[in-house]
Amino acid sequence: MILDLHSHSIRSDDGRAKVENYCQWIRTKEVPIDGFVLTEHRLFDLDLDYSPLANEFDITILKGAEVETEYGHVLVFGVTAPLMEAFDFARIDLPLAQVIEACDQHNAVAVPCHPGRKRVGMSAHLDTYGVPEGVRFIEVLNGGSRGDEDAVSQALADEQGYQGVGGSDAHIVSHIGRCATRFPNPVRNEGELVEALNDGGFEAVSFG
Repeated sequence: MILDLHSHSIRSDDGRAKVENYCQWIRTKEVPIDGFVLTEHRLFDLDLDYSPLANEFDITILKGAEVETEYGHVLVFGVTAPLMEAFDFARIDLPLAQVIEACDQHNAVAVPCHPGRKRVGMSAHLDTYGVPEGVRFIEVLNGGSRGDEDAVSQALADEQGYQGVGGSDAHIVSHIGRCATRFPNPVRNEGELVEALNDGGFEAVSFG
């Protein structure tokens, strides 16, 4: 199963795509993914239900979040009400250690995204803060990367033994599915996504 693990809708401050339009684009353009995860910036809506759209287009639509730490931006999968009480998703200066600890305690996963990017990527802060503890996954393929950013991310993964995921980082409709993650088994909900990441056996893939 192939999931784009990093996308933004109009609910993000800089997103310009409606979720329905993502679904239409995937089907019309035959984008080779089975679903995507909406990782809105600094927020998570527990009550938001995309199942009608998912059923209409036969596409898996999951929810996550993208939060901001001193090491840059971090994707969070497996968000629950208790996790949202553990730290403030809206903060722009979250300690990465706190995010990782909370995720570990609440059966969620923290994944530093576009770590090879300047300023908002983890690699840009290693000289200042050192290699963080507890990181197991990073995004090694990002559809919005430029230059050698993905190469820097992959080198970091190789050096530290991180498992690599892929996501489009789509903010507009035509970017959905540029990069994704291939899992060996079906992923039908956020809980199964966390299990699939913890089980390993996945790989980051790029579709150009």
